[in-house]
Amino acid sequence: MPESAEATSGHSSVRFAPIEQTRTHLYIAEQLRREITLGLLLTGQALPPERQLATMFGVARATIQRAVGVLEADGLVTARRGRGGGTFVSGPPGDTASRRRLIPRVRQNRDLITEAVAFRLHVEPAAASEAACARTLEDLARLRQILDRAAETADDALFTSLDTQFHMAVAGAAHNRFFADAVERVRLSLNDAILLLPESPLWQRRSLREHQRICAALEAGDSQAARKAVLAHVGHTARSLQALLTAL
Repeated sequence: MPESAEATSGHSSVRFAPIEQTRTHLYIAEQLRREITLGLLLTGQALPPERQLATMFGVARATIQRAVGVLEADGLVTARRGRGGGTFVSGPPGDTASRRRLIPRVRQNRDLITEAVAFRLHVEPAAASEAACARTLEDLARLRQILDRAAETADDALFTSLDTQFHMAVAGAAHNRFFADAVERVRLSLNDAILLLPESPLWQRRSLREHQRICAALEAGDSQAARKAVLAHVGHTARSLQALLTAL
């Protein structure tokens, strides 16, 4: 059978492509890769035990073992045997040498990153505007919890993880899966470039203040203020990312 088939009726045509079946262990590996890439699983953190992951995904332990093997081959996790052993996150990169290894990948994905930066300037303010009307008390409590943890840490990796959690929580507070999916996809596309941005206590303090303004607008139910606060915040990051791409 040919790789594609064309059905023609009148002046219109429909082209069909073969369906690719994703193997279960690769799907699971991709879900875990997403958590690591977004910084929701931190370097050094242990993955849940195989038995627990098997229950969570509804598969056999052998499938989990194959999924973990994929991540191990990619250098994202490391298996330790014996007492105190388990599978631990070894990425995304945090040290200077590892970050430098991201540069070729960022250069290669320059167009994708540029498009993601431009799209973010539209989608995140819109998500925040919607969230100001749709947020619940539970959403606000979640945002405040993230802000409190961010205010207490000086750890760059943890702060970056909390930054990701905050943006995804704002999108989640809109209670629209398309906003949530779009914000997550943008974050995944920008992650390598964000890891290359210089970190400093000054950046953390500014980011935290801007997050607090966003949260205050959501608490007040002020859609316009929420939109403006997010646009100002992501605009700062956009300029930093554009400068980074120009320098590479």
